[in-house]
Amino acid sequence: MSYLSLAPLRFSPEEIAEVVGLYASNPEYCRAAGEYDPEHIPADRVEADLREEVGTEGCEVLLARDEGHRTVGLLCLLDRHPTDGHPWIGLLLVHGSLHRQRIGRRLAALVEERYRREGRTGIRLAVLENTPASLAFWSSLGWRETDRRTDRQYGRPCIVMHKRLT
Repeated sequence: MSYLSLAPLRFSPEEIAEVVGLYASNPEYCRAAGEYDPEHIPADRVEADLREEVGTEGCEVLLARDEGHRTVGLLCLLDRHPTDGHPWIGLLLVHGSLHRQRIGRRLAALVEERYRREGRTGIRLAVLENTPASLAFWSSLGWRETDRRTDRQYGRPCIVMHKRLT
């Protein structure tokens, strides 16, 4: 897979079904996050959650597609966190059937390059403490732990990570 594109989610029924498929293909993440039952992910709730996300100032939801226009991932970005001013990756999810094919690395690199071009000096994200594979993934990309705290929305224990972009 050589080509990846990012485009804003348009909320068509087809795209929402693709996003539901992304979540369903990642049952371990769904169980760890506790937001959706991986056996039954209601499309209307996914749509409502993502609409709330994009309704937040500075937030965007992007679909990642390959050269065949298949949806391979989902990204939620926050341009400027209200407490630290940094851009944040709220979610980077790759289709479960495509894990270990470097798609996550490439998506992270696209986001980093975007913020580098904008002159941003760093980027942050939070990894759920109960997802050690996610922590290992981000650490392998040069992200470093800066804090441990609960997330704002659900109170889940998280590891805050930062990557310098300069």
